[in-house]
Amino acid sequence: MGTLHYGSSGQEFPFDDRLLSHLKAVIVGKLRRGEGFMLTWTETEGQQSHSIWLYPSIPLHFVFEREEHFPLDRSIFEALSTGANGSDGLRLTTAI
Repeated sequence: MGTLHYGSSGQEFPFDDRLLSHLKAVIVGKLRRGEGFMLTWTETEGQQSHSIWLYPSIPLHFVFEREEHFPLDRSIFEALSTGANGSDGLRLTTAI
């Protein structure tokens, strides 16, 4: 499990390393273009839902449990990118 560290308070959110590598590619692309968006997901264990606003001025840090050498799956990357570009933001589901 990798971790997405969010904001100056350093909130930590765990994600599977493979998913986190895809998220990183999508997030970095959006932030490089100066585009903010909402990321929403539900934890599978506690069913706790999270939503965070991602914007270039908000600090992010990606930590991977293993080395970050996952080849990106084009279909996953495109699905995440499409969601991030939508009016509701990127909503992670178990289908991804």
